[in-house]
Amino acid sequence: MSEILSSLDNGVLTLTFNRPEKMNALTRSMYSGLAKELNDAAGNFGIRAVLLTAAGDHFTAGNDITDFMNNPPTSDDSEVAQFLGAILNFPKPLLAAVKGNAVGVGTTMLLHCDVVISGPTAKFSMPFASLGLVPEAGSSYLFPQLVGYQRAARIFMTGESFDTDAAIDMGLVTAKDSDPLAHAMKIAQHIAEQPPQAIINTKALLKAGDHDSVAAVMKAEFEIFAISLQSEEAMEAFMKFMSKKGK
Repeated sequence: MSEILSSLDNGVLTLTFNRPEKMNALTRSMYSGLAKELNDAAGNFGIRAVLLTAAGDHFTAGNDITDFMNNPPTSDDSEVAQFLGAILNFPKPLLAAVKGNAVGVGTTMLLHCDVVISGPTAKFSMPFASLGLVPEAGSSYLFPQLVGYQRAARIFMTGESFDTDAAIDMGLVTAKDSDPLAHAMKIAQHIAEQPPQAIINTKALLKAGDHDSVAAVMKAEFEIFAISLQSEEAMEAFMKFMSKKGK
């Protein structure tokens, strides 16, 4: 069974992370599948919006650590880099329905979404520093811009998690709903009924002021991330994480 499910309904493409037994931890093949789906959707006139969601109780536990350690994404053409490029440059509305844990990239990808609906159980976290790494997906630029420097610094430097109410207060999430997927789909369908070129132009204008800055920061983050991944500090942090997980 595919680890990324896709379905198209009235102009809305739903992409579902489908690895619930692993809390939807993302592997290289899942990143590659997501990048392809987003790039194909960008050029498909029949697709007016994309909605990201997940099977099971959690959005995603972030990167699959074992897959990550075995195949570190250190090159510009890695599957992770392809996905980050696709989400940065996606020209159409991108929505997300989040429940349970949204760890690491599970939170940072939301900074590129136009509308995020979250369930009451959602927990967001970006524990990059805790793993000996640095923020990615342009989050070191986008997150402090969204929430203010000190709140961003505290969250990045402690690795602490925050709930849906805090995410709404920060502007990361637009609404809380016990059925985030149904709520997000309703908005997506509404958007899909709008004049499509006007929507694309509106998103381009909304993103125009930051796009090049985010792209430059993403590149710098990726280079430092790749170096950090191969550091002794990160290896120790990963091993500590894996041993905790095994208990």
